[in-house]
Amino acid sequence: MKRRHEMNFGAKVLPGGGVLFRLWAPAAKKTELCLLRGAGREFIGMQAAGGGWRSAVVSDAGHGTLYFYRINGELLVPDPASRFQPQDAPGPSEVIDPEAFDWTDGQWRARPWEEAVFYELHVGAATDLGTFDSLKGRLDYIADLGATAIQIMPVNSFPGSRNWGYDGVFLFAPKSAYGRPDDLKSLICEAHARGLMVFLDVVYNHFGPKDNYLGFYAPQFFASRHVTPWGDAVNFDGEGSKTVREFFLNNALYWLAEYNFDGLRFDATDWIIDDTRPDFLTEMAFVIRARLGYGKYLIIENDDNPVEYLRQDEDGRPGLYNAVWNEDLHHCLHALATGETGSYYRDYKRKPAFSLARSLTEGYAYQGEWSAYRREKRGGPTKGLYSTSFVAFIQNHDQVGNRPMGDRIHVIAKPEAVRAITEIFLLSPAPPLIFMGQEYNSESPFPFFCDISSELAPQVRKGRLEYFSRRPMFRKRYKLGLMPDPFAEETYRAAKLDFERLSEPSHESWHGLYRRLLEIRKKEIIPRIKGMRIGEGTGFAMCGERAFRAWWRLDDGNILTLAANLGGQDAECELPDCPPLYQTEGSVVGEACPADCPKPVYRLPPWTVMWFIGK
Repeated sequence: MKRRHEMNFGAKVLPGGGVLFRLWAPAAKKTELCLLRGAGREFIGMQAAGGGWRSAVVSDAGHGTLYFYRINGELLVPDPASRFQPQDAPGPSEVIDPEAFDWTDGQWRARPWEEAVFYELHVGAATDLGTFDSLKGRLDYIADLGATAIQIMPVNSFPGSRNWGYDGVFLFAPKSAYGRPDDLKSLICEAHARGLMVFLDVVYNHFGPKDNYLGFYAPQFFASRHVTPWGDAVNFDGEGSKTVREFFLNNALYWLAEYNFDGLRFDATDWIIDDTRPDFLTEMAFVIRARLGYGKYLIIENDDNPVEYLRQDEDGRPGLYNAVWNEDLHHCLHALATGETGSYYRDYKRKPAFSLARSLTEGYAYQGEWSAYRREKRGGPTKGLYSTSFVAFIQNHDQVGNRPMGDRIHVIAKPEAVRAITEIFLLSPAPPLIFMGQEYNSESPFPFFCDISSELAPQVRKGRLEYFSRRPMFRKRYKLGLMPDPFAEETYRAAKLDFERLSEPSHESWHGLYRRLLEIRKKEIIPRIKGMRIGEGTGFAMCGERAFRAWWRLDDGNILTLAANLGGQDAECELPDCPPLYQTEGSVVGEACPADCPKPVYRLPPWTVMWFIGK
């Protein structure tokens, strides 16, 4: 089976032979194609094609041809839509014929959304070799754990040899350090053969700070009037933005169609700044749905707690996007488990258990209320949205890596607290996301690492130190002068998963807990959550300051009930009149009132979690 995404950008291998090269260079006075022929170079003039486009057809070029573009007779630049950069970001682009790869997953269809259990990973840190090929050896382990999808951090070509991937400069080109395009396609085939969906993290809010040459010949890609934490924003609403929007639309379609990813996770979409209507996020979802249908899943990260992108249509189909990463839920769970209340955890300091119960049953904790940390109202009403529209997690690359030492939650919270929040997020109706190694309490940190350039290193180091120094939460806990150097190779090496420790009793017991909880989810929760909506049989009641009872009406008429005490003292709580589906091991729950009470009340020990399913 063959797959190809047709687009105006980049190099296209023609059916009858030869290659069509196209470049959008509206600010260039002269544009030439530079072909690398053995040890020499051949320059070919490119014809103006209107609207800033330049093109050239080369009859004897083909799959594997290396090339640059030369701007104004001086600057050699790679293709911004290169399908592969074999010598990394500043080197020549390589012509890739997508139809040279034979797909073996022709019968594959993505699993139903409610079955999603995500395993987020970084290709370079997930295995010793850090390649697409070596990652195949982890697929059986991930499937056996109970995950149904791997979510891969960005693989687009970035400067240097190591990076989280969010500083991408060639968004269509898989990073050469991980392998060739066919290696990534083969990984996806192998995942599908094991019943695993594959999602890719993509970044459309900025380009990396180095090896990006668009400003020389297509400055219309950037909008200086909009500023992001990473510099000038991408131009989605100014002069020339039509072509810029098409570039990113094609990138999303490319990964979904040509690579057969099951879905995309769009990074920090609150920094995709667009004053037009429909905005880019809306247009992108419409285009993807129109061309590829609803068989591809779309997830956004957006700290504004948006609801408009999640509302389903009149036929009950998913909204523009299937889900959003639920930052509120993470922040509540983290604050309760660790006691940290600084920085953005400040918004969850006063009533963390109340906010958690609301987030579990209603998606967001903030639905239009005033945020003290952000100094503005945040979010909107979620009633009527699908309960599965909010991805739940207690760790991810950001929440681990954006700490001074990149330490995981079990380093800063008591085991009973980590266990309790694990028992909550893995069995709630929301699709759970596990960050690689979390399932066995890996001792490997995940610090920020990069290899951008020596001239940028002092700025990055200074910026990180200043960022953490301004936050008392971090100043009190860490000696900030001992932070890992993000540019040191040993920082990257430290992030490699320590799978050899999985057989140690302490790690093995955590791994067993995850497997057990995900098996319960598979058998008892997933078959009953399709079509569940917020506000239809969902609710919660507090059982004290740090304890609560939450419930959801399942699609078979049963009620899923959670009773949780996330404090250090016993809490009294009403419980359903049915045996527990799951209960924290070792916890002894006793009656707190006489047998003739109208409704039996029970005493929950500290850090106890109980789940029930019954009428």
